[in-house]
Amino acid sequence: MNIVLLGAPGAGKGTQAAFIKERYGLAHISTGDIFRANIKGGTPIGKVAKSYIDAGKLVPDEVTCELVKDRLLNGELGAGFMLDGFPRNIFQAKELDTFAKVDLCVNIDVDKSLLMDRICGRRMCSCGATYHVSTLDGATTCAKCGKPLYRRDDDNPETVEARLNTYAAQTAPLVDYYAAQGKLCTVNGGAGSPEQVFAAIAAELDKYVK
Repeated sequence: MNIVLLGAPGAGKGTQAAFIKERYGLAHISTGDIFRANIKGGTPIGKVAKSYIDAGKLVPDEVTCELVKDRLLNGELGAGFMLDGFPRNIFQAKELDTFAKVDLCVNIDVDKSLLMDRICGRRMCSCGATYHVSTLDGATTCAKCGKPLYRRDDDNPETVEARLNTYAAQTAPLVDYYAAQGKLCTVNGGAGSPEQVFAAIAAELDKYVK
């Protein structure tokens, strides 16, 4: 089973990806991880990607597609793959179709106002713990280590709004792309607990397990 995982920032993709990987044994393929591995390994395509990143430029679609293609064709995939962060646009989706078969696109849909609240309300600790202001009851220190909590610079409303708008413009059209192929499954990521959201996703994925 090969799937694409879609969801705006704050939709809970990371949590659901972990659930999916554990239950179905799929290789979790994140473009960020692929970039870092190739750059660290000094591969030819990694050097090309690094040249763009070092210059403060976006890595071209063609380079990103080559990195993903190499990972899918030459890496261990277990029971299949789960793409996270790729494709990001229609060009990448069409390229993916030339070298891999996608069975299903799982779209985690969450209302924009809830996404804004989730992200802008996040508080972090240097120990790695993450909180939301709604559960802190006014506390400003980490319950695990006692260190002060902080909000990431890019978790302010203006930046979050820009990130969500970018997602809507570039990635959301993929929903229509996969719907046209009959490969779209949309789940309400704002309804219920993470476990309840996963139950809805699993009900669809179970149809593809042989």
